[in-house]
Amino acid sequence: MATEKCFAKGSPAPGPVPKGQLRLYSMRFCPFAQRTRLVLNAKGIKYDTINIDLKEKPEWFLEKNPLGLVPALETSAGEVIYESPITCEYLDEVYPEKKLLPSSPFGKAQQRMLLEHFSKVIPYFYKIPSARRKGEDVSKQEVELKEKFAKLNEHLEKKKTKFFEGDTITMIDYMMWPFFERIEVSELQHCLDHTPELKKWTERMLEDPTVKNTMFDMDTYKAFYKSVAEGKPNYDFGL
Repeated sequence: MATEKCFAKGSPAPGPVPKGQLRLYSMRFCPFAQRTRLVLNAKGIKYDTINIDLKEKPEWFLEKNPLGLVPALETSAGEVIYESPITCEYLDEVYPEKKLLPSSPFGKAQQRMLLEHFSKVIPYFYKIPSARRKGEDVSKQEVELKEKFAKLNEHLEKKKTKFFEGDTITMIDYMMWPFFERIEVSELQHCLDHTPELKKWTERMLEDPTVKNTMFDMDTYKAFYKSVAEGKPNYDFGL
């Protein structure tokens, strides 16, 4: 688990990535960066972590990744890869031990299609808590989210498998997991009440050693997201 405090505007740039090593630019509580951490950990890849202050980004980080997004990977050759699904696919190709993506083009396409569908679910994890904080009525959005969860539940029912694409965890499970890990913080766990298979999937994911190694306890998440809601994100909370 990374314990480094985050680098902010004006901070000195870290040294070059040592030969044969990999560096992850991250933020400890970012669900997108957690996707990459899950894959790195699941595959047993050695890497070092530099955490970024996402409100006050260091100038040197914006030179490496003009979009200023985490996660980003940097190799010892100075290659920089960003966007969470792209970093994860890259890792699966470069480190073929314990493949997380199927080898067949159709199998890969199926995972990408499911991820594309899931990308339309993600905004609800942000929109609903934000609207709720403003005292707005969220019932319509919750109905929409429940419909999307029902589709995921249906997928698991049809497959009759423990995870989304089989009886072992694959890439798609790790791509979706970080958002479900935060479902309690978002106060959306009741949206799973009518999706038994999806609920069972979340319970199985919680038993995965890789998931256990990359997650925070609920109190830590709650404290961090409270700081975000107050407009003063404490990226170093708990360090």
